[in-house]
Amino acid sequence: MRSRRKDLRQIRAKRIVDCISDAAHRWANADFTPRVRATQAVAERTGYSLPVVEYAFDQLFLPLIAETLENSIASEIGSLSALDDFIARPGKPDGHASPIGRVCIISSRTTIGVGLLPALYALCAKCDVTVKDRQDALVGAFFGTLAEEDEAFAHSARAQSWDGARNASRLTGFDVVVAFGTNRALQAIRGTLPADTQFVGFGSRASAGYVTAESLAQAETLEAIAAGAARDLVLFETEGCLSLHVLFLEVSAGLPPSFVPMLARHIELANAEFPIGQRDRSESARVASVRKTAEFRASTGHGAVYSDAACSYVLEWDPPTGEPPPLAPRCLAVIPVCNPQQAASYLRQHHLRLEALACSQRRTDVLEAGSDAGGVRLTRFGELQRPPAGAHHGGRPRIGDFIRWIDREI
Repeated sequence: MRSRRKDLRQIRAKRIVDCISDAAHRWANADFTPRVRATQAVAERTGYSLPVVEYAFDQLFLPLIAETLENSIASEIGSLSALDDFIARPGKPDGHASPIGRVCIISSRTTIGVGLLPALYALCAKCDVTVKDRQDALVGAFFGTLAEEDEAFAHSARAQSWDGARNASRLTGFDVVVAFGTNRALQAIRGTLPADTQFVGFGSRASAGYVTAESLAQAETLEAIAAGAARDLVLFETEGCLSLHVLFLEVSAGLPPSFVPMLARHIELANAEFPIGQRDRSESARVASVRKTAEFRASTGHGAVYSDAACSYVLEWDPPTGEPPPLAPRCLAVIPVCNPQQAASYLRQHHLRLEALACSQRRTDVLEAGSDAGGVRLTRFGELQRPPAGAHHGGRPRIGDFIRWIDREI
């Protein structure tokens, strides 16, 4: 007799969360064989160096503990049991939430593993999940580990190769499509979906930093701020929405304060810890162009530039505020401002949608300016690239997009 296929709806939400936590614990071990294979594959696909990929995996898997997932879910829907009540009594409208149905997640080209978290929360909601994976097959490999924890994941969690927005016409039959990518790619994907398909898009964003005048006057804390800012800059070649793209210092224009050369020194230290991977000719040309332009400005008496012989990074002090930040690998514009409102004005002027703001001090006007500029996460320097597993990426709920609320009127 053929055995009945096991489904996530037959499993308590607590069991699902525990399986995800246990699988993540295995992947948090750098010597875990599937992780070793995935590390090499991700490095080859992205061009990032192995230390950068290892860092990304640590930040992805170490925080995925059961308590974090449970607290994140409970903060949105009350408790894990809300996911079980309706499903445990099918046909009786006395529960709270129901799975929204079939979910498709389209992974990002650059940010390592960013598509995995929404997929896991969708699984916690007991949805049927398909991830359009990248060539490194990272998500598929993790789903394989999940299936070892419980066979139900083999039927509810699938990964398929994804070759860009030109395959968007294949996105049929899903109740929700979640996509990460450029704004143009998201528009192409959305345009192919049926009108009743819920679409959640995470487009291009940037992150910034703000160092207050009070912090600049405290020499004992500046080294830590500079080290954190340098790490936020160099990780993932400044490509992701959580990379440090522009830094504001609350000082008067003129000669660079001592913090700027200090930051340049820490960038070189961060370069040694997280080496450049495979930088192609176009990327190298972009960085060289940023330095050449900055050097020309400095030669005319405006601003200053810091770099190294290999042109691995460029730090420009006081560039023209009428120009946007360079948005090139390991290149950073450091802009003097009088107040946080001036920084927010710069971001609006250049249409930079802010994902996160790193602050040196928890000052009310800085936090308000970051929020006014669209920032959905306010954090410390050195933490930009370490978002909590329960944080609302892009300001969206973690599990709320994957459940359907049931009104109990009977």
